Amino acid sequence: MTEESTTPNCQELFYPNKFGRIIIQALEDVMGKNGLNAVLHLAGLEHYIYNRPPNNLDKEFSFADLTALQKALEDMYGPRGGRGLAIRAGRATFETGLKGVGALVGVGDLAFRVLPLNTKLKIGLPALARIFSQFSDQISNVQDEGDHFVYTLERCPMCCGREADRPVCYLGLGLLQEALTWVSGGNTFKVDMQTCQAKGDDMGRYIIIKKPIT
Repeated sequence: MTEESTTPNCQELFYPNKFGRIIIQALEDVMGKNGLNAVLHLAGLEHYIYNRPPNNLDKEFSFADLTALQKALEDMYGPRGGRGLAIRAGRATFETGLKGVGALVGVGDLAFRVLPLNTKLKIGLPALARIFSQFSDQISNVQDEGDHFVYTLERCPMCCGREADRPVCYLGLGLLQEALTWVSGGNTFKVDMQTCQAKGDDMGRYIIIKKPIT
C-alpha cells in the first residue's frame, strides 16, 4: 500500500507550540542532535533545527508536521527501528514536559497520589485526554471496558493523511505508557494499538490493560 504523508486538512489542525517544542526536544534526547537534525531534514522540517516552536500554547504546530516526523523516523530507521525510537520519544515527551501539565487538572496533587490504583487510572486517563482535547485539535476520549480501558483518537496528529498497512502511531503509545507509570505511582502497563486511521480505521484506539505488568 502506498503512503501519503499529509493532506491539506492536516495543515489546519494543530497542537500548541509548547507540545511541538516538547516533542522535538524529546526526539533530541533520544536520538542526539545529529540524529534529530537528520530526521528533520528528511521530514522537510529543517526550519525547526535552529528555530524551535515557541514555548506558548498558541495552536501553530500542525498535525502535518508531527505526521511527517513520525514517518521520517520509519523512513530512516525502518518500521521496527522507527517504532522503537517513536515509543522512546513518546515516553520522553511525557517525562520531560507533558507531565507538568498534569498539575492543571490536579493529577499531581498529594490527595490524588494516595488514591487506590484503579481510582487513579479512572481519574488520570480521562484527565490526560481532556488536556489534549482542551489545548489542541486532537479529540481524545476514554472508555472503561471492564478489564481494560480504550483510549481513542478521533483526530490523530501522528498519522494525519497517511495511508499504511499497519498501525503507525507509536509515539502516542510511548506517551501513554509513561503517563500511566506516572499516574499510577510507578507501575508498568501493557498498551497496544487496536486500530489506526492510517490503515483505514474510523479512529485510533489504544487498549490499556488495567492489571499492571509490574
